[in-house]
Amino acid sequence: MTSEAREHGAGTPTAGEAQLEPGAISFVDALVIGLASTSPAYSLAAIIGPVVALVGVYAPGVLLASFVPMLLIASAFYYLNKVDQDCGTTFSWVTRAMGPSLGWIGGWSIAMTGVLVTGSLADTAVRFSLLTLNLDDLAGDNAVVIPIVVVVVLAMTALCVLGTEISARFQNVLILVQVVSLLVFAVVALVRASTGDTPFDAETPSFAWLNPFAEGGAALTAGLLLGVFAYWGWESAVNLTEETTDSASTPGRAAIASTVVLLATYLAVAYAVVAFAGTGFLAENQDQAELIFALLGEQVLGGWDWVLLLSVATAALASTQTTIIPASRTGLSMARRAALPRRLAHIHPRFRTPDVSTWTVAAIAIGWYVLIYLISENALFDSLTALSLLIAFYYSLTGIACAVYYRKQLLRSASDLILIGIGPLVGSALLIYLLVLSVTDLNDPEASSSGTSWFGFGPPLVIGVAIFLVGIVFMIGWRLHDARFWQERPGVAPDLEKG
Repeated sequence: MTSEAREHGAGTPTAGEAQLEPGAISFVDALVIGLASTSPAYSLAAIIGPVVALVGVYAPGVLLASFVPMLLIASAFYYLNKVDQDCGTTFSWVTRAMGPSLGWIGGWSIAMTGVLVTGSLADTAVRFSLLTLNLDDLAGDNAVVIPIVVVVVLAMTALCVLGTEISARFQNVLILVQVVSLLVFAVVALVRASTGDTPFDAETPSFAWLNPFAEGGAALTAGLLLGVFAYWGWESAVNLTEETTDSASTPGRAAIASTVVLLATYLAVAYAVVAFAGTGFLAENQDQAELIFALLGEQVLGGWDWVLLLSVATAALASTQTTIIPASRTGLSMARRAALPRRLAHIHPRFRTPDVSTWTVAAIAIGWYVLIYLISENALFDSLTALSLLIAFYYSLTGIACAVYYRKQLLRSASDLILIGIGPLVGSALLIYLLVLSVTDLNDPEASSSGTSWFGFGPPLVIGVAIFLVGIVFMIGWRLHDARFWQERPGVAPDLEKG
């Protein structure tokens, strides 16, 4: 932790209080956690159909274009982490650059993404595990699935609490299974497509598919929104900065590397899927987004379709665990700076993990999942759609914070101007543009899975706005109760060596 962080009192433990374990994970572990948090197989399964329906064979191009703002924001994470190795990431950085209130809302947004998506990821893991075992009837029975999902979330939470090293080793296994399964599927699909051995209207792969502007207009914009969701989660590696070797640079490098690996994986699988299945099948089945790989697996792999089903199951299971990490570490960071109740800053004396904040995130996530599912399955999907608002918000906020915090150093060199200033600001501008369009799109009742409206607005927009409003009310209430955090004042980054 930097001297500036200590001056602000960030993360200062009381006498005898346990601390997070420094050096618990390596660069490779951090990279794996960043990849696992995005859940590549799950994300691709969720978006490939809708993206193809929007832009046809140019789906790989849209995934390539979506990578650009992610890489620019990853640069912001890298440089901000160099001066402030705080597990609260966006919360801490935005506070230092732009003030406590914006920092608090940024932290709230990160925590709420974990709450919204954890139950859904576990749900996907359970259903695809059952499909892998040929227990299709049970996979469609909510009375069976929901209790198992609760157990899975509790189990993944327990792993998070038992230790960062244990979590990292578990993720290493899951990411290996996931990536190998995806690559096997992609290779077989491309080979069969090239030989004409496919029951669909196959497409011949072309470099022209990498052109994201071929369709243009609203189709491109909508596709980019889906692409941002597909890449979301890579920053989990930075939330473990206080527990990573060489914490000033390793987490940031792992975050950037994870976005590059994701790009390669997404392009390979997108090419394979479009080439083998063609655009017609994918567009027709876009409403079964999360089951698209289940539909394709048997066609591509025959009796080995369980390989692809296992890939999605392990992806969702891995992400269930890693999604809890950013929310719990953000809660820890906020609590130890008096932005949340101090109890959330408790660190287990033996396992040296933030046990109270981790279990709190899990409890709220389980409550949200069960409640929203009892309302309707459509409401669960609508809450996932609302994620785009939170994601675009805190990513763009981080990019702006980077340029603001380093404002006195931007002219030090051309590389600093581009990598620390212009790049993050361009990434933020793109995400803000998508955020505005997302608000417009989500206001359309047709954007919901049920096609209905809540209070005259689209359900995803209602959920997203409600989360922000609850956060603002909570923030005001806590400030009235304990105003210490709001005494902090924004500043500028200390001078760093280049590199």
